[in-house]
Amino acid sequence: MRGTPRRATAAVAPAAAALVLALMLLVIVRLPWAGDLGMHAATVERLRHNLVDPGNPLVDADTPSPYYSPWMLLLGCVARVTGLSVFVVLRIAAVVGLALLVTGIWRYVRTLSRHPMAPALVLLCLLFLWGTTLFEWSGFLGLNSLALTVSYPSVFALGLAFHFWAWLARVVREPGGWGDFLGLGVLWAVILLCHQFSGVVASLGALATVLAARPARAVWTRLAAGLALGVVVLGLWPYYDFFALFGAGADLESVHRQLYRDPFGRFGLVLVGVVALGLRWRRDRWDPLVLFFGLGVVVCAGGWLSGHYSWGRALPAVLIPAQVAAALEVVGAGRRGVRVAWACVLGAALVVGAWTQAGTLGYVFGRGRLPEAVAAKYRDPWVGYKWITPWVKYGDVVLARTAAARQIPAYGPYTVAPGYPDFFLPDEGRREAAVRRYFAAGTAQGVRRDIVKSYGVRWVVSRGAVRDAGGLRVVARGPDGQVLYAVVR
Repeated sequence: MRGTPRRATAAVAPAAAALVLALMLLVIVRLPWAGDLGMHAATVERLRHNLVDPGNPLVDADTPSPYYSPWMLLLGCVARVTGLSVFVVLRIAAVVGLALLVTGIWRYVRTLSRHPMAPALVLLCLLFLWGTTLFEWSGFLGLNSLALTVSYPSVFALGLAFHFWAWLARVVREPGGWGDFLGLGVLWAVILLCHQFSGVVASLGALATVLAARPARAVWTRLAAGLALGVVVLGLWPYYDFFALFGAGADLESVHRQLYRDPFGRFGLVLVGVVALGLRWRRDRWDPLVLFFGLGVVVCAGGWLSGHYSWGRALPAVLIPAQVAAALEVVGAGRRGVRVAWACVLGAALVVGAWTQAGTLGYVFGRGRLPEAVAAKYRDPWVGYKWITPWVKYGDVVLARTAAARQIPAYGPYTVAPGYPDFFLPDEGRREAAVRRYFAAGTAQGVRRDIVKSYGVRWVVSRGAVRDAGGLRVVARGPDGQVLYAVVR
């Protein structure tokens, strides 16, 4: 009988993890829309229509795009062969990405601890051990962020990254054959091609894993061969020039500066894991989680000090090892009293983190069914632009401002200016200026006609009336006062 309470306590983390995963599956059924979902839907849509030369996913231009990754190519093939809608394909992508993430976490944690409760507790820490301010960004694994990005390539890439670290940890400790290292090189390249920022995190975790193992010289030779093969794969990828992305930093810094804002509010609970890392460092100066954390700190601090704010996308390399360390300290601390104390501290932190992200329930149940205190934490997802599809067809060009331009291409049309920064689009600035000029008060009708003609515009979407809307005919009205105009030629 004495062991019964202990067994019941040990079942708490797996049960909680199972409930969270069930919640995520229900979220996938709803597939809430915000952020970059329109970009990824548009990418699949272009590949569905042309696998070889899809062109720019957002505007009618023949340019490459880093969104044409191996994973999106596979999804495009699924959409083409099955005829399923883009959003059904993205739901399939979400299920696969979530499965890869969960199994990858389990495999990686097993390289660090054999305790049966460790994988479930690590999963809970990765989802809830964040801060008291809600934070959402692709490549970051907080529950609310994951709910909005689960169908993104970043989740797929992070799932692969955990499998990559687990595989690498095994072959550097118990040296595998050449096939293992060459396979790791290809997998590393695939991660980088699928989501470049998650690829950086995967690379830092891999470096920490190798340094912690301090492998023999023969292993270094095989690692170099795998690395070389990975570089070759990156260079041969036909859909975009991977190495050209190193020149894109200047276009991304302003977007990513906010990653460095309010770090304590967003990530304050992770300090529990930082303390755990300190304890691990005292026990082993070559601990892989400590090295992983240190490498992440160096990159992120370097980004802050140098003004390269896009380096802040490496923040998961700081957060993940701390979150994993916090969980492992509970199951690995020596004395029972210490374990209990750690469990209490971590449990309290996880409860606070879960309460911060409680609004995620709204993506399953809707705001109206939530208690008032939880509903206050819920953020409504985007409505989308399905309402224009009875008139606007695949390949039509729509002139719209940025918010609409982030969603309209998901249904097949193009926009004049991309809703997201596009390093490979040479006339991006001119297109954005044209959109601003068109909607500016006082712009002459002749200038507007020239813009419409230059970009082959067939439709205009605007929130409210367009001033002096000569050459336009109202076709439909959508939510929030939006209006669809047809261009009268």
